[in-house]
Amino acid sequence: MVCLNLGWKVSPMANTSPRLAVRAVILHEGRLLLVNAYPDGQSDLMCAPGGGVELGASLPDNLIREVFEETGLKIDVGVPCLVNEFHDPTRGFHQVDVYFHCQVIGSPQIDADWQDLERIVTDRRWVTRDQMTGLRVKPDALIDVAFGGAGITYDPLELIVR
Repeated sequence: MVCLNLGWKVSPMANTSPRLAVRAVILHEGRLLLVNAYPDGQSDLMCAPGGGVELGASLPDNLIREVFEETGLKIDVGVPCLVNEFHDPTRGFHQVDVYFHCQVIGSPQIDADWQDLERIVTDRRWVTRDQMTGLRVKPDALIDVAFGGAGITYDPLELIVR
């Protein structure tokens, strides 16, 4: 398929809208909650908890559901702090993530035996800024958004990495 106005060649999948997801930036006692959402050790990449938006539910309601599914934690959703886009041009996949500052309601302790229903999340951990610099984390702007106190940030389109 060719976009006539720009002349770009795109995959047939490009006719669909980007996937919309929500993610939580949760700080507790100077530590950020990160998860690994690659089953069976496919990647060591860490990210903020969250996931795809379901039609008919608000972004905060989707985020509350996703964080609970992945971690067993209950959260209060605050203000948006980051919009990130990523894509995999070989598959024609494009996702837009909206990140929100959040707070844990109750204990921040994650049950070591907690499993998300799809068994996708293989690691959950609270990390300091220094610990985060030693991990592979996406998006690139997450460390500054979480620990830098910046206002809402836009992190432009980046390639998906595994």
